[in-house]
Amino acid sequence: MAEKIAEKKIKKSAASDKSGGYDASSITVLEGLEPVRKRPGMYIGTTGPDGLHHLITEIFDNSRDEAMGGFANDIEVVLLPGNRIRVADNGRGIPVDVHKQTKVSALETIMTTLHAGGKFGGEGSGYRVSGGLHGVGASVVNALSIYMKVVVHKDDGIYVQEYSKGISKAKVKKIGSTKAHGTIVTFEPDLEIFKEGIKFEWNRIVAHMRQQAYLVPGLRISVIDASSQIPGFGSDDELFYLRETGVEAPSYTFFFEGGLVSLIKFTNQLLKPIHKNIFYIEKKVEGVESVEVALQYADDVSARILAFANNIHTPEGGTHVTGFKTTLTRILNTYAKNNNLAKNGEDTFTGDDALEGLTAVISVKLREIQFEGQTKAKLGSMEAQGAVGTVFGDAFNAFLEENPDDARAIVNKVILAMKARKAAKAAKDSVLRKGALEGMTLPGKLADCQSSDPVESELFIVEGDSAGGTAKQGRDRRTQAILPLRGKILNIERARLDRMLGSEQIKNLVLAFGTAIGDTFDISRLRYYKIILATDADVDGAHIRTLILTLLYRYFRPLVDGGHVYIAQPPLYKVKRGKEILYFYSDEEKNKVLGKVDESQMIEMTDEEMEADKERLLEAAGEDAGNAADSSAVGRRGSAGDISVADPKKAKISIQRYKGLGEMNSDELWETTMDPDKRILKQVNIEDAQDADKVFDMLMGDDVPARKSFIQSNAKLATLDI
Repeated sequence: MAEKIAEKKIKKSAASDKSGGYDASSITVLEGLEPVRKRPGMYIGTTGPDGLHHLITEIFDNSRDEAMGGFANDIEVVLLPGNRIRVADNGRGIPVDVHKQTKVSALETIMTTLHAGGKFGGEGSGYRVSGGLHGVGASVVNALSIYMKVVVHKDDGIYVQEYSKGISKAKVKKIGSTKAHGTIVTFEPDLEIFKEGIKFEWNRIVAHMRQQAYLVPGLRISVIDASSQIPGFGSDDELFYLRETGVEAPSYTFFFEGGLVSLIKFTNQLLKPIHKNIFYIEKKVEGVESVEVALQYADDVSARILAFANNIHTPEGGTHVTGFKTTLTRILNTYAKNNNLAKNGEDTFTGDDALEGLTAVISVKLREIQFEGQTKAKLGSMEAQGAVGTVFGDAFNAFLEENPDDARAIVNKVILAMKARKAAKAAKDSVLRKGALEGMTLPGKLADCQSSDPVESELFIVEGDSAGGTAKQGRDRRTQAILPLRGKILNIERARLDRMLGSEQIKNLVLAFGTAIGDTFDISRLRYYKIILATDADVDGAHIRTLILTLLYRYFRPLVDGGHVYIAQPPLYKVKRGKEILYFYSDEEKNKVLGKVDESQMIEMTDEEMEADKERLLEAAGEDAGNAADSSAVGRRGSAGDISVADPKKAKISIQRYKGLGEMNSDELWETTMDPDKRILKQVNIEDAQDADKVFDMLMGDDVPARKSFIQSNAKLATLDI
């Protein structure tokens, strides 16, 4: 009997082991806003800078939706002290009466419950179109904030409720009377979620608000940076209190009646349009509340397409952009053939031909909208594709017929793009074919690494053979490749692809990357996951770096977007204090440690004198380097650019100012710039593609007056190395 009981226990134990203890008790049910705090990336994409700024967008979108519905015409966005953001509007105000289903205030329901909001109720809610479709925006921001306060002006009363991490601190309370109407949301992101730090970027916020003002004609949007004010100033309960109390702070106010046409003019302000009239159409079709398109071609090789769905920027495009591109290419091909502008049947424009030099804004408004993901970067509503194609197609056909001069200028621009594409293809094929025939697809000056794994491989692009030789000696041969460039590469902002590929320097870069270029670009063939620009710390080095960045932005954009491009930060100074060696990467860093050296007191000192002075340097090794900055110090400059600084206490240091990587020996270059454990790299990223595009156009394009104005306006910010 005991044996049978033991046998049953063994079988039961075996069964338990097989299930791994996985039963109903293993299932975790997250309640309220817990899912948001557990997996914030699912709701805001990332907990980095993009996700942080997405919080502002979510709250602002609620106010903007009020304006789109015709219930508001004024929105104020304020950066407050203590990492707080305040968004106020003069809309209807969030309802504060008790919700029948949740038995608490509608305000508390909206702010503390996922999938609760006024965007589901159709016309009864007053929102024919809106950016909110999941009903999670405000509650997600609340969940990810250590502090949130909502003040509602509604029905002659002022109501308030505060929260922390998505949980209300008390019931909604009436605190006063008012004749105004609107909503004020103030929040402070939680450092537990945004571990990289909380730093709101003023220019990024301003750019987004300016863009939104173009999309809602007649809406006034104010952006105010009051982050440097004393915490607790002003009244939290008054609508637009910063504007009305006259607080002095950096601010912008945007108000545009021209809508998308004004946005086209703003985007093309640094470019030369090739036709006078800006095309514009706005129309409602079945199933879509509004299709709005504006466009103008400019004398440029890049395309700028801004796409919006219910006023939400969709940087990854979607069905509305697909409908636009397909229709644009078809109409231009048809017009060219019907008007004998295309020579023969083989001259057919591709989509890329039709897009070259184009600036276009596409905006659709749908009642039932579908995005791909909560961050709403891509539109998925299929009805938008057909609606845009129909509305834009009919109107653009009419535009070309009614404006023959504009039509001819546009078609000639596209024909030029087609010819350049064919020439570039021939040049590209020649480059690739030549490399294959010679059995050497990599440039001769490239010192490749031994590893064939792109994830661990790095390509250092250095300036000149001198720096290239030093880098080749100092590198880790297993993972680090070196490609020296001879002087300045071609400015591709002013050149087409066929001319680019005639440049030996650019050919070397294309072959080294391994991705090809143009329509055959394939990022999966990238040979190095880190492409590091290591140029000298002088004006020429900065110019070369800018030329390379222009090339990467225009023709290798996925490398930048994918985080593969870096800028090396070699030190500016090498400081010897006895046996101790210090490296400083900026004047500020050096001066903080050593104090400012008065170069007017420097006297020449030969190498022999420096060598004979070694004993004193060694004796001073234990002294405080800060003593060397005494006002009575006497400095001596050696022939190699070293500075020796001494004070009456005989504490002495020598300072070498590096002008280029070639001045370093291989050990110094490895230790300061190439060693993964010690080096400093700056990752290149694009926070606002539209602003980046404008900067490249201005600095590298043909508009000399705009470039001159920019330099004059920003000259005081420059660090001159004279």
